[in-house]
Amino acid sequence: MKEIILERDDMSDFERGLFLKDLKKVTEEYFEHNGSPSLEITRTKEGFLVCVIFSARRIKSVKKPL
Repeated sequence: MKEIILERDDMSDFERGLFLKDLKKVTEEYFEHNGSPSLEITRTKEGFLVCVIFSARRIKSVKKPL
């Protein structure tokens, strides 16, 4: 069984790639991407500040479920 280590200072390049790939799948429901997202993680007193930045050509329309 794979364990997640809770106390770390950084993510590996492999983990960053997986996270950004998963996040892109979710954000593509709402935005038409214009390039790949970037990720910055900064240590703070409370834990971490996580910033994901990506550019988008447009915001997609989402229909309300009936």
